[in-house]
Amino acid sequence: MTNAGTTVTADLPTPAVRLPRRRGIELTLIVVAVLLSVYGYCAVGLAKNGTVPPGAAGYGAGLGVLALLAHVAVRLRAPYADPLLLPIGVLLNGLGLVLIYRLDLETPGDRAAPTQLVWSTLGVTLFIVVVLALRDHRVLQRYAYVSVAAALALLTLPVFFPAVNGARIWIRIAGFSIQPGEFAKVLLAIFFAAYLAANRNALAYAGRRVWRLQLPTGRVLGPIVAIWLLSVGVLVLERDLGTSLLFFGLFVTLLYVATGRTGWIAVGLLLATLGAVAVGRLEPHVHSRVLDWLHPFASIDAGQGPNQLAQSLFAFAAGGILGTGLGLGHSILIGFAAKSDFILATAGEELGLAGLSAIFILYGLLVERGYRAGLALRDPFGRLLAVGLASIVALQVFVIAGGVTGLIPLTGMAMPFLAQGGSSVVTNWAIVALLIRVSDSARRQYDIEVAA
Repeated sequence: MTNAGTTVTADLPTPAVRLPRRRGIELTLIVVAVLLSVYGYCAVGLAKNGTVPPGAAGYGAGLGVLALLAHVAVRLRAPYADPLLLPIGVLLNGLGLVLIYRLDLETPGDRAAPTQLVWSTLGVTLFIVVVLALRDHRVLQRYAYVSVAAALALLTLPVFFPAVNGARIWIRIAGFSIQPGEFAKVLLAIFFAAYLAANRNALAYAGRRVWRLQLPTGRVLGPIVAIWLLSVGVLVLERDLGTSLLFFGLFVTLLYVATGRTGWIAVGLLLATLGAVAVGRLEPHVHSRVLDWLHPFASIDAGQGPNQLAQSLFAFAAGGILGTGLGLGHSILIGFAAKSDFILATAGEELGLAGLSAIFILYGLLVERGYRAGLALRDPFGRLLAVGLASIVALQVFVIAGGVTGLIPLTGMAMPFLAQGGSSVVTNWAIVALLIRVSDSARRQYDIEVAA
């Protein structure tokens, strides 16, 4: 518009800013993670033999190629994904291979690192397949009942196989062993998320109010409670109390997130306490672990030498603030579970409190980024799925770390990515892949709105 020779133009709208994809940041962090893993591998060899291990170059190249292929898959199919998830998985997996290799040097006749590397390769392969094939996480909601049927079948299979160390949680065929409960936890997370997302309004607002808790109707809550009780009952029968505790925590967490009712947390803690007391008193295998927890040095006082928990506490104490250094500890004295249940003791002794804190920070970041992706999503299923998967990691770390440090009674579970166990490392890579997909959808929805 022109007035007295002056031109006045209308203010143009400010263009919306689209979110950066941050794949360069992810690639840089992956390179750092691989270099740290190779440095740890070389440090073990120098400490034990005074030379760099001959396979250091091959180990670094193999881990680097796997990480690069995973990065390319994310760049192609999930360009908006969180840039921290994949590097954290690579670093934790690489550190786990270093710790297992370090313990293998103390047991030349029982080497687990080569097998763990094969399982890690399978895990990264599954990660790539999930990222490339699963275009939208909401597709999984259609297979809720297929997931729960498969989960219950997997949980039931170990009943027909011999017990190992007092628990029936393994399937051993032709020299290979698989722990089906590791895969079942992801399938149950999908089912819980799908069912609670479809019935969240009925769960939150329908039913009878008792004190400050809104109890849903039995028609709505009954099916999911029945599935949960059936899965936990099978695990109790198999003496897999660690996984049963994880399933219970997952169920209560998702129920709280779906309804927003804090009373479910109180009910969950009460039921967990009652169940733990009952099982701890009635089940001999669990009762012995409770006694070891209450009196970790009783075997020393009786002249029988330290048990596993006592050796674990000694390892943590020997580590101090900065640790003894990779390859210079004595955590192998823990015995047969040093590479699995108690591998955190090796990290605590040789990396010290500083290194152990760094590991917990990595787990904390992994869980936090999963929660963040879930909170950013608008669809209820994706939100519950992200929270459920992140909670699996959080609960597993708490149960294992609490057991080996004497905070809670010990339960047999695998530390995510660190511990020896093929089923565990493959499952955890699947969890990271699903979180990658969810985080990509969470940030992509913003850019779609901006483009529109």
